[in-house]
Amino acid sequence: MASTDDATCDVLVIGGGPAGSTIGALLAERGCHVVLLEKDHHPRFHIGESLLPLNLPLFDRLGVRAGVESIGIIKHGAEFNSAEHQKAITFDFGDAVNRSWPYAYQVRRSEFDHLLLRNCAARGAEVHESTRVTAVEFGDANAVCVTSSSEEGEVRRWRARFLVDASGRDTFLAQRFGIKRRNSRHASAALYGHFTDARRLPGREEGNISVFWFAHGWFWFIPLKDGTTSVGAVCWPYYLKSRKTDPTAFFLETIALCPALVDRLRDAKLVAPATATGNYSYYADRMCGDRYIMIGDAYGFIDPVFSSGVYLAMNSAFLGADVVDGCLRDPRAARRLYREFDRKVRRGLRMFSWMIYRMTSPTMRDLIMAPQNVLGVENGMISFLAGDVFGYGPVFRRMMLFRALYYATSLGSLKANIRAWWRRRRAVGPATAA
Repeated sequence: MASTDDATCDVLVIGGGPAGSTIGALLAERGCHVVLLEKDHHPRFHIGESLLPLNLPLFDRLGVRAGVESIGIIKHGAEFNSAEHQKAITFDFGDAVNRSWPYAYQVRRSEFDHLLLRNCAARGAEVHESTRVTAVEFGDANAVCVTSSSEEGEVRRWRARFLVDASGRDTFLAQRFGIKRRNSRHASAALYGHFTDARRLPGREEGNISVFWFAHGWFWFIPLKDGTTSVGAVCWPYYLKSRKTDPTAFFLETIALCPALVDRLRDAKLVAPATATGNYSYYADRMCGDRYIMIGDAYGFIDPVFSSGVYLAMNSAFLGADVVDGCLRDPRAARRLYREFDRKVRRGLRMFSWMIYRMTSPTMRDLIMAPQNVLGVENGMISFLAGDVFGYGPVFRRMMLFRALYYATSLGSLKANIRAWWRRRRAVGPATAA
């Protein structure tokens, strides 16, 4: 294996997904020498194709809005289907409190991630694909030492002033620090595949995401621009452990448990074998420390029922860029910057998580399937679905009112909610390291 001399940079970014490409582009624009190491070669497959309206201002700031539009299908809203209520209901993003971003996009992640990575390089970052980080050392007080290995076998050492972990579900630093945990309040696993000839919603709602509840979790139905449709089941782990067949057969058996989805896929064909994945929801004990931060899925991942993944990853990259830039300019400000970064990131995660933890409760289903716009609560809910989860303005106040409504309504069906809570506790099980 060939080895080269040590190279230096201001910031080394591990991972070229949405989080890594975003922070790399932002820091390169600010004059930092950024090196980004991506283990794969783009374009490469990735799940998580549904974006949120609050992604749009981020695209504008990165200068990629037109590129995303060229590869995506417009998503005007989100449809929820409940067999228990025998109906479907659609929330249109145009009815949000802030109507500046009335739509989002559904995208193939291979194309979307490649677009962001190319933009990162165009903004001045030094991008190395097919290059895997194999080791990291913090012994040097003035630098973080990172070892990488390329696809051709070239081993290289990098000395960086700051390290950004954007390694996604690989959770590079969290694994090495031994601080990755399974989410004790929510555990899920997923099965997914892509179909042709699935029946979509008519007219302007063709690109909307559809969510279907079923006995063991929920399904996503995401239309893509090329005519294929991404379909996945997010299930309690106990259900996935009951599998006695291959993932594809089990996936089709799982779809059969949801008649409304079966109808949408009546003439559809699965284009490739289904994929199964576990440990779907996790977090690290911390997201930053001396000369490093973790952004996006490298820190934590929550159930994707609200399509939050890409938005939270990119938003944490924008917040993280301010932290890294501030630390490099004035190391004495690091502690304050880390504290503010931690608080802001956790805030968005908590807002989404509160809803996710209760998505299977009878009360939450009733409130979603029969929305009431008392004091603008429904408008606040739509803003929440659009990704407006970081401020303390009118959306926050309406979501607090929604929470109060949830708790008040729960008292009226206390026994049913206790049974649902107990089933959830049994399904989640004890917390362990992920």
